[in-house]
Amino acid sequence: MRAFAEREVAPHVAEWDRTHHFPVDLVHKMGDLGLFGLVAPEKYGGAGGDFTSLCVAIEELGRVDQSVGITLSAGVGLGINPLLTFGDDAQKERWLPDLVAGRSLAAFGLTEPGAGSDAGGTRTRVRRDGDAWVIDGSKQFITNSGSSITSVVSVTARHEDGSISTFLVPSGTAGFAAGPAYDKLGWRISDTHPLTLDGVRVPIENLLGVQGRGFHQFLAILDDGRIAISALALGLARACLEAALKYAGERQTFGRPIGSRQAVAFSLADLATSIEAARLLTYRAASLKDEGAPSKVVKQAAAMAKLFSSEAAVDATRAATQVFGGYGFMEEYPVARFYRDAKILEIGEGTSEVQRLVISRGLGLNVE
Repeated sequence: MRAFAEREVAPHVAEWDRTHHFPVDLVHKMGDLGLFGLVAPEKYGGAGGDFTSLCVAIEELGRVDQSVGITLSAGVGLGINPLLTFGDDAQKERWLPDLVAGRSLAAFGLTEPGAGSDAGGTRTRVRRDGDAWVIDGSKQFITNSGSSITSVVSVTARHEDGSISTFLVPSGTAGFAAGPAYDKLGWRISDTHPLTLDGVRVPIENLLGVQGRGFHQFLAILDDGRIAISALALGLARACLEAALKYAGERQTFGRPIGSRQAVAFSLADLATSIEAARLLTYRAASLKDEGAPSKVVKQAAAMAKLFSSEAAVDATRAATQVFGGYGFMEEYPVARFYRDAKILEIGEGTSEVQRLVISRGLGLNVE
């Protein structure tokens, strides 16, 4: 994974970031390497591997570029995983082979203008009309949702009785449209769009899982995603430490490398320590999932890993930029891109505040 990231991603990433280019060819190469199929069964072209292996892949991609890392993380965790976990045989046979092979991408349409962390506030509506479901609403900040190879989006919508279900909406369906790509602070290579659903009709069989269980479905999906984001953050923190150590050994002030100064050395010592803690939290959570630990145990471990690792990554970019001084503020140095990319880690897949809420409730505290 490290060799692939350094060979196929590193030489191009600065230009892709500058032009906001989504590299479809790279997605296909990732598919050829088997990355999208790491946890998928062999019958769909996957490797039948464990979740820990996926986290290793995400970490190594994230070490070189966060956008490419989130493309894999979301492609598996939010695209393939809902189908694997809740889809019926016909749905899996229709969509999974191309998704697992990296020939296409899938997305998960959950977040709305007024329903992000409060996912239960979904306003997108669905009604039954004969042999079809009719969906009206909008989604925002949806990863992998508007690329030229996006094939399907899992969309949450509320029934008239207030319950929420998930529906598979194929790209190209009448009334279903991806808006212009966002002009983002970071993750500029990642494909991210708002979605509109205006009288979108999908067949009855496009219901994903059990009707009315959509809320429980996406909560389960988010637990996995939080571990993956933790791995992504870990990769970023590692990249910051590596870059800062190299620069601290080369940059001279008053005849000595800046790494010999306690202010710099202690900052990097703290960073190295936080990386080790983030690594242990991340892979403990991944191993608990692989071992089939109770969902409440995985949920707690995932929230702790995501909270700590994402905040450690933000701190790492601040420390690395400080070590680089004025050069750290220049886009020609990767630490500037790292700095921009880091903040979303504290927001996506549940904000840091939401993670603290999950952890508090896991401790038995009735917190609001």
